[in-house]
Amino acid sequence: MGLTDAGEREAAREELAEAFARFLALQRGHSPHTVRAYLTDIGQLLDHLAQGAPAGDGPLAGLDLATLRAWLAEQRGRGMSRATLARRTAAVRTFCGWAFRAGHLEQDVGARLRSPRPDRHLPTVLAVDDTAHLLTAAEERAADDDPVHLRDWAALEMLYATGARISELVGIDVPDVDARERTVRVIGKGDKQRVVPFGVPAQRALTAWLDRGRPALAAPTSAQALFLGARGGRVDPRTLRGALHRLTAAAGVRDLAPHGLRHTAATHLLAGGSDLRTVQEVLGHTSLATTQRYTHVTPERLLAAYSQAHPRA
Repeated sequence: MGLTDAGEREAAREELAEAFARFLALQRGHSPHTVRAYLTDIGQLLDHLAQGAPAGDGPLAGLDLATLRAWLAEQRGRGMSRATLARRTAAVRTFCGWAFRAGHLEQDVGARLRSPRPDRHLPTVLAVDDTAHLLTAAEERAADDDPVHLRDWAALEMLYATGARISELVGIDVPDVDARERTVRVIGKGDKQRVVPFGVPAQRALTAWLDRGRPALAAPTSAQALFLGARGGRVDPRTLRGALHRLTAAAGVRDLAPHGLRHTAATHLLAGGSDLRTVQEVLGHTSLATTQRYTHVTPERLLAAYSQAHPRA
């Protein structure tokens, strides 16, 4: 496809991205978060293709297997993690397959692209006592009834209680919470829904936020979002990440990201006697293999299970 100027090329690129986004959302059933991630990855690929390309060329001109491999190798050379490279490879394969079927490419140039094995390191996990110190620090900070502090306390309690992803937590609406049953409806990857229980400490923090914190931040734009930012809109995940980092420092425990708190919840469930299938349901994993990679099994639990189950233990 030949284009007369850079403006036409940019317009063609935007049209391509919009069509791909519709495919991901309507035919693949991906969540808005996943669609945004795919578009970001493909956008960087298209930026790479545009470097040095003649102005009259279309946005996919020069796209072949060698170019894809060179692009990924360049990112690897800049220190990008294997997990990110694996995600980008998956996005590129999906995009190239779609572009070929839609007639934008003469062949599926990404079909033979291999995905690098992701890193096997696991997120930081807090011990049970350290987790208690962290949540106590959040509660003590919220004693001043500052709406932001009440929100952070409730958000951290819910992250640990439910094992939800940070993107799932900020997507929760007030009607998704059943305070009487102490359950919350969570929408995960691929718009799959699951109902997750939470305990009394999380309920107490959530009640304080809903009664004394959220009303102070609510605005006409708040709609039904459970957790709000300082300006009344749905809170940004980065805001809660920052709060978690500050509270780990205040509590004197190891620093960790929200995903580490999700991993901590899963590890503590297993250590407390939960089976892998239950943890799989709580976390919203499609495959049990994902749960097995995602969780620690402590030596003590392994020894106890072996001693109980093996006939000649």
